[in-house]
Formats: sequence, structure tokens, C-alpha cells
Amino acid sequence: MLKASEVRLGEPAKMSGGAIQENWTFDALVIDGPHAGSLGLVLRTDAPSGVSLSRTRAEEHALLSVAFSAGVTVPEPLAVDPDGSVIGKPSYLMRRAPGTANPRTLARDPALDPYRPAITERLGRELARIHAIQPPRAELKFLGADLSPPAGRRIMEFLEQLDALPHPYPVLEWAIRWLQRNAPERPASVLGHGDFRCGNLMVDPTEGPQVTAVLDWEFAGWSDPLEDIGWLCARCWRFGSDARTVGGIGELEDFRRGYEAGAGPTLDWAELPYWEVLATVRWAIIALHQGERHLSGREFSMELALTARKVAEMEYDLLAQIRTIEEAI
Repeated sequence: MLKASEVRLGEPAKMSGGAIQENWTFDALVIDGPHAGSLGLVLRTDAPSGVSLSRTRAEEHALLSVAFSAGVTVPEPLAVDPDGSVIGKPSYLMRRAPGTANPRTLARDPALDPYRPAITERLGRELARIHAIQPPRAELKFLGADLSPPAGRRIMEFLEQLDALPHPYPVLEWAIRWLQRNAPERPASVLGHGDFRCGNLMVDPTEGPQVTAVLDWEFAGWSDPLEDIGWLCARCWRFGSDARTVGGIGELEDFRRGYEAGAGPTLDWAELPYWEVLATVRWAIIALHQGERHLSGREFSMELALTARKVAEMEYDLLAQIRTIEEAI
């Protein structure tokens, strides 16, 4: 897989996070070939149970490869085992990026405060590079050819996912109805990362700090560029730093400057609150399904159980968000 005659592996260690997939890190000594030398590696593979909308590891590897070629700051993808012939389940291998993706560090550490404008602007540039990848792309044919309006597609997904849960959630259903009435009708036009937010963004605090990787491409697909931005800016991803709109990290003005300098698509930024509502509904439903993984007995996990407990807070956010939007009209 690494085109080497011999690879000596160090002891693997399971990495924190990764509620949907597992990530294992280890060092390797590659004796010869194009990757000869000492490498820090990460193996990404399936968790015991997952989310049905998540991409396969082979698809995620392909997305990472396209992003790497487009100049997005991602870990270099090195090898993929789509059938699980190596470790018994599908996986792929990539270089390990330095730094931390810990949301509470990125959102709350005062040592980062002098650098927040530069980090936030860089995040805008990174997302613009992702959105420069547009359909059709032969190497991403598994994303399908459906370029219908992403808001409408999301709404249909939400309704199906709610129907699959054992209990009703009236606030979420009311918010989905609001989304239906106000949905933009634009077709999908760019590659959306699908989970571009604090926790999937690596920053190395020793180098400036610098953004060192955009991680976790398992929810990527053809989308509207504002969907990624709404996801990043939704209050549920600010980790307590509510005053900093962009993921708890920085200000929208800095992000927008970076996005526009990165030659991202021209956007109607006034639509952003709509996509923040959509993001909050989406995360609430995902959180409920995470909780069901625990409650069903498929995967005992306090993290999954506690994630579902956050839904009440998100329901409150939805009521407040929609009221603010309606009052501004």
C-alpha cells in the first residue's frame, strides 16, 4: 500500500473523539519507496455502529484525495483498504497532522486570542478552496448526480430521520416547517464538506498558530456553499464562546474576508441565518440518533448518551433563532 519493501510499525493508540468513526495513531519507519523515512500516521476505520448517512472509508479517502490535490489543507492520504482485508474492516491511512482539534481549546483558550482574526480568515480561505471543487467530478461519481436544491433535500432527510425515532419532537417538526416555507430554490453548485466546524479543524498553537488540517469528510456532498458556513456559525458549535460567531473561534467579518480572498462563490450573506437554523435542526436530529445508538444497546457510550441530552438546548436555540429572524422581517 505504501509501495515499500518493509514498513516497521510502532504501537497504535486510539485517538480521542471520533464518535462515528475510530481513529488510531502510530509511528512508522518506511524503509524505501516514495514515502521512505519516519512517518506519523493515522488509520481511520469504522466504529462498532455508525450513522447511515456517513460516507464509506473508501469514499472518504477519495474526497480527501481530491481536496489534497485542490490545495485544501488536509492530511495527505496514503493508502486505502476498501474491503477490510488488512484489519478486518474498511480503513484508510493518512499522515498525522500536528496540533489540536479540541473544541474547548480552540474556542476558549485565551492564548489564542491575539491570533483569532488570522485563524478565522484562514478558515474562510480553506472553505473557499473546498467550494471551488464543483460538479461534475468523475473521481467523485459516488456523490451522485442529484443537484436539486440542497435545502429541500435536507428537509426531506430530516422528516425521514425524525420518523425513524421512537418519540415525537414537536419543536423540531415546527422548525422544519419553517425551513420548508423559507427554503432557497438554488441547485447544488459546490462540494460541501458537510461537517466544517470546531472539532474537525486542526490548529498548531506552536506555529503562529496555524491551521494544519481540515478533518472528517464523511458527510461531504454536492451542496449550497452557505450550508457549510451556516453549520460552522450555528450556536451549537461555538462551545460556550457565543460572542464569536464563527465556531467560537472568531468573527464573521474575518471569515468573510478570507472566503472572498480565496475566490469563493459570490454569496448573499443575508441568507446565513436561515442556514444556521437548518444546521441546528440537523445537529439536533443527529444527536438524537447518536443517543439511540446507546439506548438500543448497540454501543454503550456515555458520550453518545450525553450528546442526545443536548437536544433540549438546541430546541430552545431554534425558538430563539426563528423569532429573531421573523422580528427582523
